Amino acid sequence: MIGQRFTEYIPEKAIQKGDFDNLLKIFLELVTITGGEVNEALSWLTNIDKKYEITNSEYGIGDFIEELRAKGYLEEDNTSGKMKVTSKGEQQIRKNALEEIFGKLKKSGKGQHNTNFKGQGDEQGTDRRQFEFGDRIDQISVTDSIRNAQINHGLGDFKLVEDDLEIVETEHKTQTSTVLMIDISHSMILYGEDRITPAKKVGMALAELISKKYKKDTLDIIVFGNDAWQITVKDLPFLQVGPFHTNTIAGMELAMDLLRRRKNKNKQIFMITDGKPTCMKVGIKYYKNSFGLDPKILNKTLNLASQCRKLNIPITTFMIASDPYLKEFVKDFTEANNGNAYYSSLQGLGHLVFEDYKNNRRKKY
Repeated sequence: MIGQRFTEYIPEKAIQKGDFDNLLKIFLELVTITGGEVNEALSWLTNIDKKYEITNSEYGIGDFIEELRAKGYLEEDNTSGKMKVTSKGEQQIRKNALEEIFGKLKKSGKGQHNTNFKGQGDEQGTDRRQFEFGDRIDQISVTDSIRNAQINHGLGDFKLVEDDLEIVETEHKTQTSTVLMIDISHSMILYGEDRITPAKKVGMALAELISKKYKKDTLDIIVFGNDAWQITVKDLPFLQVGPFHTNTIAGMELAMDLLRRRKNKNKQIFMITDGKPTCMKVGIKYYKNSFGLDPKILNKTLNLASQCRKLNIPITTFMIASDPYLKEFVKDFTEANNGNAYYSSLQGLGHLVFEDYKNNRRKKY
């Protein structure tokens, strides 16, 4: 008789107060929010501990700080005398961002991107076909071929002929060069909403994903405000917004310049922003207009989007704002480039970036 057997439920052991790993996760999250200000992050952590009692009498915040130093997460800056996060701490921040946004990913040996082409490629796929002259021996599926022989000839007089052989299709792999553009204009922290921290986390998670899973891909990161400049992955946790306008033009020009140097055929731009372009540089002066869609700025932006289209560089825009007024700009920009656009909440931003990155790696532009 089939039934159910019930046993005593034993709940998992709760996290102990004062646990170093638990405190480390909170601390590194605060470091990201404060833009790398360790002293401010520790002050916040102390206030949180006071309110929620996350430590106990045996292990306090002071003990935690000493352990951070001992385990190599913090060190003292010789110039300012303040504490700063080490490279080990930076790596842990990126790892936490990856796990938070993309989940635990399985390891991949090749670390390359799929295309829609079949044939003599780099990695085995799931499709099967009959053996053809010119196929390599290592492509033969031994198990499937023996099964075919048993079906076709029986077990009494076993033999394996060419018609029994079955081939495992291989898939070609390709490399992709990606530029991630992050808006650091003042609006990214206005209206009581922190938009820059989720954007930073997406950048860190994407960088960690590429370095671990798609090692032959390239990722360049650009920030744009009044101007645009390139930053490294190490700079991401400490990125802060400024009193800037939104110079989308400068960001796109720099992105195109970086991708021009890459030898990969597959190139793409991801742009995370919360507003319309409001600034451009004319000579040595800045032309600014925050009041509506300025035709002078808009036309230049759309022209660059069209240039990217001619160069087979698709642009995916992640608009982390729900203002209906922005839809006109996003629609025109996407049509000019023939790219993609998403209106994303802050919570869903990382998943959208990951899904689009995963989908684009199956394309050949």
